[in-house]
Amino acid sequence: MSTHISVPPQLLLERILTLELVRVTERAAVSAARLRGHGNEKAADQAAVDAMRRELNKLPIEGTIVIGEGERDEAPMLFIGEKVGLNAGPRVDIAVDPLEGTTLCAKNMPGAIATMAMADGGTLLHAPDVYMQKLAIGPGYSKGVVELDAPPAENVRRLAKAKGVDASAITVLVLDRPRHADIINSVRSTGAAVRLITDGDVAGVIHCADSENTGVDMYIGTGGAPEGVLAAVALRCIGGQMQCRLILDSEEKRERARKMGVSDPKMIYGIEDMARGDCLFAATGVTDGSMLSGVKFRKDVIQTETVVMRSVTGTVRYIKAEHRQLDKFHLD
Repeated sequence: MSTHISVPPQLLLERILTLELVRVTERAAVSAARLRGHGNEKAADQAAVDAMRRELNKLPIEGTIVIGEGERDEAPMLFIGEKVGLNAGPRVDIAVDPLEGTTLCAKNMPGAIATMAMADGGTLLHAPDVYMQKLAIGPGYSKGVVELDAPPAENVRRLAKAKGVDASAITVLVLDRPRHADIINSVRSTGAAVRLITDGDVAGVIHCADSENTGVDMYIGTGGAPEGVLAAVALRCIGGQMQCRLILDSEEKRERARKMGVSDPKMIYGIEDMARGDCLFAATGVTDGSMLSGVKFRKDVIQTETVVMRSVTGTVRYIKAEHRQLDKFHLD
């Protein structure tokens, strides 16, 4: 007796897009990985952007880049407002960071990834490329256990109490920047540990969601708004809490935000404010890191590792791929 699996048409496309997203980040990661250790951040970023744009434009979507690369880095952008896809299929919002950790890639240091997110049209926060205050913890805690405007030491103590441990058992991940000196001192004053990272705060936030394996309980600090929205999508899929606020410290930035629909410049955004609809998140390792292995160039095979997540099902897949048709990674 033959049986067949029937998938509703609306879900079929979503399932197909899950794998298509993986292909997009794989291509970007391989293109960037060819320039690992060459010391040229912009060239690596450009290679990832070009590959990502090329693959996005093959997808059966009506896509709009709502979180793109930034003016801040004067990088080659997949710019905010750019239309991608075949202009057929579902209308989707897309957030991209074609190469998170450009410095990590240029120096061949751990943790560079190619990452993107896709959501129902009109459901991702349209944020200008400015800085953003961020606070994130993993799943399993009551709402409001930590607060963005509370001192870091207070948040550490609250989280330790909720977890049923001493503050000295808490580890907080912080970007290693001079601007974070007060945060680091405040955290350490409780007896908690600080783990510093040089770049890569999308992966940094995701580490909070799996504290048993990563040893990271909380993320605090100021980083890029695009990375904040990407991280929010990932946490929508795997659980956790996040609070963010855009840093709009000039009239020019406030005006840019207004044009994108940000009416309250002081608003604190939760995960649901930044990513409301069904969303997908994918990231492929460029260099080896604690979350993903980097691209491996073998004689006849290119190996990649990708994580892809979906919010509506909470499914997280790790895809280790061996690519034998190598010409697909070459420029069209």
